[in-house]
Amino acid sequence: MRRVFIIILTLAASTGIKAQTLKVGEQPKLVVGIVVDQMRQEYLYRFYNKFGNDGFRRLIGDGFMVRNAHYNYMPTYTGPGHASIYSGTTPAIHGIIGNDFYNKKSGKTVNCVEDSLQTVVGVASGNGDVSPWRMLSSTVTDELKLFTQKRAKVIGISFKDRGAVLPAGHLADAAYWYDSNSGRFITSSYYMSKLPDWVEKFNGLNLPEKYLAQEWKTLLPIEQYTESGPDDTPYEKKYAGKTKPTFPYNLPELRKQNGNADLLYMTPFANDFLTEFAKTTLVSEKMGKDDISDFLCISYSTTDAIGHAVGPNAIEIEDTYLRLDRAIADLLKTLDKEVGAGNYTLFLTADHGVADVPQYLKDNKMPAGYFNDNYAEAKLNEFLANYFPGKKLIANVSNDQIFLNHEAFQGSPKSSGLDMFIVAELVGKYLMSLDGVANYYTEGVLRQGNYNDEGIKGRVIRGYNPKRSGDIVFVLEPGWFGSGSIQGTTHGSPYTYDTNVPMLFYGKGIRKGFSVEYHPITDIAPTISTILNIKFPSGCTGEPVAEVFPE
Repeated sequence: MRRVFIIILTLAASTGIKAQTLKVGEQPKLVVGIVVDQMRQEYLYRFYNKFGNDGFRRLIGDGFMVRNAHYNYMPTYTGPGHASIYSGTTPAIHGIIGNDFYNKKSGKTVNCVEDSLQTVVGVASGNGDVSPWRMLSSTVTDELKLFTQKRAKVIGISFKDRGAVLPAGHLADAAYWYDSNSGRFITSSYYMSKLPDWVEKFNGLNLPEKYLAQEWKTLLPIEQYTESGPDDTPYEKKYAGKTKPTFPYNLPELRKQNGNADLLYMTPFANDFLTEFAKTTLVSEKMGKDDISDFLCISYSTTDAIGHAVGPNAIEIEDTYLRLDRAIADLLKTLDKEVGAGNYTLFLTADHGVADVPQYLKDNKMPAGYFNDNYAEAKLNEFLANYFPGKKLIANVSNDQIFLNHEAFQGSPKSSGLDMFIVAELVGKYLMSLDGVANYYTEGVLRQGNYNDEGIKGRVIRGYNPKRSGDIVFVLEPGWFGSGSIQGTTHGSPYTYDTNVPMLFYGKGIRKGFSVEYHPITDIAPTISTILNIKFPSGCTGEPVAEVFPE
C-alpha cells in the first residue's frame, strides 16, 4: 500500500522551536530479501575484481553496504540465522536455537521447522511435515501481512525447507523448497492443499535434468583463480566416483553415485535453478504489480553445501560465487523489467559465515583443532560416575550444549536443586580440562546475565533460550569445531569468521554509500519495517540502520 504520511510536530511557541514537517516516503511495490547461505563478508572483497558490473558490484556501487555487520549470538547456524534476519531478534527470543536440537520434553532431537501435523504437497512422499510453528516471534513478513490486512503477497523459496519457511513467516501465502528425490519444488499442507498450476508447469520443465546433463568446469580459465588455493588439496571432500576433488566434474557420470537429482544441490547450477524459479514466481504471482507492497524471500543454499565440502579457499567456492554473481544480475534485470527500477527494495545478507578448515590451519602453524562430542560425552559420564555411581546424568550433548537428565535428580526440591547445581559445575570444570574448550556457562549464569552484555558471554546469552537450550553451554577455542573429518569445514561459533556477513541494501528508499559502524544482523528487519512504514516484529531487539536512509 503506497501512502505518503505527513507528521506535523507542533511545539509550544514558548520553546522557541518552529513547527517541523517530517515526510515519510512511499513504500516500495516489492521487497526482495536474499540470503546467501554461508557467505563471508570478505568474499565480496576477495572476488570483487572478477565480478561483473550487474550483480554484486551493482548492489555495492548503487546501494548501501554495511561492512561491519555481525551475528550477535551463538550458535551461528542456518535456522537461527534466517529466523534472526527476518524477526529482528535472536534465538533467546525467537526460539530457533539450532537447525536440529534436543527437545527436553520428548527426549528426542527435533528439526527447527518440523511439524508432524503437516504433510507434503507436490510429491507422493517427501519432506513436507514442515511449518514455522516453532518460531516464537513474528517476522517482518508477518507484520507486512498484518499491516495490509493480509492483502500483501509473501512467498519464500529455497533449496532448504528452513530457508524458505522461516523468512516467509507464519502468515505467508506460500513457501517452496527442493525435493532431492524428484527434482521438483514442493511445499507443505500448512500453506495449501495442492501446488499452483504455474509451479506444476515449472516442475514439468524438468530443469534439473538439463543442469545435470552438463560438465561443471570453471567459468574462467582455471589459472586465473588466484584468489583461491590449489585445485587439488587434502582438505576437500571428494564426490563419490572421483579420485580427486578437482575440475572438471562430469555430472552425468557422477549423478548415480551422488543421489541423482540430489547432486544438483552440490553444484552452482542449483543457484541458476532457484533463480529461474524466483523469476517465475515473480511473474506468475504478479508480485509488485499493484499498490500493495509484496515480499519475496529468496535463500541460496548450494553455497553452504559446497562450502561445507571444500572450505572457503577452494576454487569450487570461487567459481560458485562468480556464477552466483551472474544469477543475481539476471534476477535484478528481471526485477527492473517486471517491477520497475526504483520501485523495489532489496537486501542481501547471509545466515552465517564459515571457518577455515582446521587441518589446513594446523598444517600452516595456526591455532585450530577438532572437538569430538561423542568422546567428550563418554568421558563426562565416566567422570561423573565417580561422584554419582549408577546414575545417568547426561541426556544429550549437541550444538555445544549439554542437557542434563532431569529425571535423575528426583527428590526434595532442595536436594535435587543442589545436586543439579553441583553436577553442572562439575561438568563445566571437567570441560575446561579438555583440549579446545575455551569456556563454559551454566544455565544459572546465563539467566542472570544481561541480554545486552558484550563479548562472547553476551553472544551466548543472546543465543540461549531458557525453555529450549541446554543446562551448560561451552565455547570452543577460535579455529576449533566439532568434527571427525579433516576434510571440509563448518560454522556455529561466536567468532568473527562465523559472524561477519554481508549486509547490502539496494533500491527504493536506500541511499548510496557504505558504513563501517557495527550493526548486528537483527537490524535488517527493523530497517525494512521502517521503509515499509509497518511496525517492528513482535520480538524485535534490533534498530534501523540509520545510515541507509537518504538525508
